Amino acid sequence: MDDVLEKVAIKDAIRFRISPQFILVGLAIAVVAYLTLLPLLMLVYGSLQSGQPGEPADFTLKNYLTLLGKWRLVPAFLNSLIFSFGASFLTFAGGLYLAWMTERTNVPWKGVLYAMVLVPMVVPGLLTTVGWIILFSRRTGIVNIVATQYLGFEQPLEINNMLGMIWVLGVDQIPLAFLLLAAALRSMDPSLEEAAMVAGSGIVRTTLRITLRVLLPAILAVWMITFVRAIENFEVPALIGMPAGILVFSTEVYLATKTTPTDFGLASSFGIVYLAITAVGIFLYLRLTAMSERFATITGKGYRPSPINLGRWRVLFAVFNVLFCLVVFFLPILIVVWSSFLPFYMPPSAKALTSLTLDNYKRLWEFPLIQRAMWNSFVLGVSSSTITMLLTAIVAWIIVRTSWRGKGLLDFLAFSPIAVPGLVMGIAILWLYLIAPVPVYGTLWILLIAYVTKYLPYGIRACSSSMLQIKKELEEASEVSGASWPRTFSRVILPLLAPGFVAGWVFVVTHSFRELATSIMLYRSGTEVISVVLFELWETGQYPQLSALGMILVAILIAISLTARAIGGRFSIQQV
Repeated sequence: MDDVLEKVAIKDAIRFRISPQFILVGLAIAVVAYLTLLPLLMLVYGSLQSGQPGEPADFTLKNYLTLLGKWRLVPAFLNSLIFSFGASFLTFAGGLYLAWMTERTNVPWKGVLYAMVLVPMVVPGLLTTVGWIILFSRRTGIVNIVATQYLGFEQPLEINNMLGMIWVLGVDQIPLAFLLLAAALRSMDPSLEEAAMVAGSGIVRTTLRITLRVLLPAILAVWMITFVRAIENFEVPALIGMPAGILVFSTEVYLATKTTPTDFGLASSFGIVYLAITAVGIFLYLRLTAMSERFATITGKGYRPSPINLGRWRVLFAVFNVLFCLVVFFLPILIVVWSSFLPFYMPPSAKALTSLTLDNYKRLWEFPLIQRAMWNSFVLGVSSSTITMLLTAIVAWIIVRTSWRGKGLLDFLAFSPIAVPGLVMGIAILWLYLIAPVPVYGTLWILLIAYVTKYLPYGIRACSSSMLQIKKELEEASEVSGASWPRTFSRVILPLLAPGFVAGWVFVVTHSFRELATSIMLYRSGTEVISVVLFELWETGQYPQLSALGMILVAILIAISLTARAIGGRFSIQQV
């Protein structure tokens, strides 16, 4: 009898190993490992090579010695730290203020404030950077016109310096910090604050001594993620820092690839140091996020927050909040919109109104480059988001549903690209496909591979959180009814994953349209995307055309987001 049972068990094991489920799981694991591990290994390999990719070369430390010998590493490191600390502090301060106002006070117009903070998130950072540069133009910028003609400044204000870089990126990231901190404030039991107020503590003292201390891990986590995003940022250092000679890691890596011949070894060694810094930042962010559970204040007992009464200052704060959002978030966007209707930039005036035209929008369609970039961005956006979400749906099922011992490693691999800056990922993928006998270099395929790799972490988090809400008995009922695993996955799991799947799809497709750092490293003639064309228009000084194309990109992103959310809303159900 025991022999019979043992044979049955062996047959079942063999059947599982050759089943479609096993093949699909194994394929998903292999794809994730290929996408994440191999490029980074090639990046390390490239940084230790004395020659170009594909040429005979020796292992050497010359590239690292060059960084230290020419003192390029130290200035880039210091500039990156100053830029990132400054921008993240400004982001944190602005986000915390707006989050505290909406979640902890009785300030009016909260809905308006939420909308004004969230709407600009769809605008690419390159466009807001261009908007601020136009605003601070020495002769025609609105800021400098007001400063010199009405406020008595003798010299116009400069934006091409470190303070300008910190300001532009700092205010651009405030919406992200606002979302994260508002969620933390909303889920915090305010009884501690109320007890302090009853004991006679004022609003400022209560906020500093109670609120901020309880939220310290969340605050540090938000600060760390904004710091990492600042380290990774390319648009602001490229458009504002490079003209002023202020180089950070991202611009150093970019410039190393623009030399003739391209110094891939030096760029790779810069990339390794760059990657190490962002990896440390992500590690600290994850530790701080996990630590926040020790500061939990929500219990099983119900509670109802009592907002802090601002008294007669309510309306004044509300007006200030609206004006703050208009100036910080909407003014650079509005100036780009204004520029898109002009043959050349002019400050707003009655005379300039007579020059408004649609020619910039009409002429865009006369350029084959722009038409090709539009099509390339559409193909890459839709295909990369679909592939990413399907792959991460399978990976999320493996992590949540199976007892496979290596699923923790798989989760780590899928999340690891979040620590890789876009420029570094571009160099790593270049090394891989300049050496590997896979004919994707110079085609859209290499960009598609890069996009899927880059957005794996966001897809896995969206699918994993939704998978945890699906009860396993629904799958078991399907299998008992005779359905195969592929049919169960496609007819049961994926429909139930729809809310998270669509949310992740929207995130990936919108960000792929905006992605610049990786694209600028990998594109070649014929594979340009919209973000690269925008950057090239900036370099050639075609600001009106850049503004017009940017507004079309914003309209496309808004249309995609609204359409996808409407479709996702049809599948949003109560998951049990």
